[in-house]
Amino acid sequence: MITIVSATANDYQTIRDIAHQTWPIAYGEILPKVQLDYMLGAFYNDEALKDSVVNIGHRFVLAKEGELTLGFASYEHHYNQKPQTKIHKIYILPEIQGKGIGKTVIDFIENLAKENHSTTLTLNVNRSNKALHFYQKLGFQIVGEVDIELDHGYLMEDYVMEKPF
Repeated sequence: MITIVSATANDYQTIRDIAHQTWPIAYGEILPKVQLDYMLGAFYNDEALKDSVVNIGHRFVLAKEGELTLGFASYEHHYNQKPQTKIHKIYILPEIQGKGIGKTVIDFIENLAKENHSTTLTLNVNRSNKALHFYQKLGFQIVGEVDIELDHGYLMEDYVMEKPF
């Protein structure tokens, strides 16, 4: 049985390990390896993870089966001071994708969003990411595009997606 549990600072290494396993598969054909390595290092070091939780208000959850962690997500209620919850990250181990775990995690976050008076889930997805179809299947719709500039001239070219409820 899949359970969703809150993550703590003690889980940062697990989160980082899952990111390092999923990113090369999710983005390996989209991003140059040097950009992929830069982004993993920038987004998943202990300081960046702690900052996202303590200073920005992200909450991390883990998808588990027994003691095995299958994936993670992070989200933020009242994103941009609106009645919306933003899913910042969601990654499921590649070997178990397609088995409903991602949907379980999103359903869990959606229920929390409703409890926190959100009326919409929102997320960004790379415009070339195969996960786009997964989000559409769950009821997310493309509502815009955004290009986010990173250091070293790197660019994140995303769709903005929303799922009202």
